Amino acid sequence: MAIDYNARAELFVAKRYAKTASAQYRRFNTASEAIQYCMEKLPEMALAGSFLEVNERRFEGRSIKALYTADDYPLPRLAA
Repeated sequence: MAIDYNARAELFVAKRYAKTASAQYRRFNTASEAIQYCMEKLPEMALAGSFLEVNERRFEGRSIKALYTADDYPLPRLAA
């Protein structure tokens, strides 16, 4: 799964996991920052109803997790 981790990204969080209406949508300067936010800040269950859009491609739950665990993910990850 190829992605430009440096491209701008938009995150759409499932309504039931967003604490406010403004939390349902966020823009990020890079896809890597958006992925990090999804994996490290949102509850794991939120991935099921959320998606990330990068260069007009959508990535959902499992795909977001796969991008985070990929060898070429550029940011440091939280220790397991």
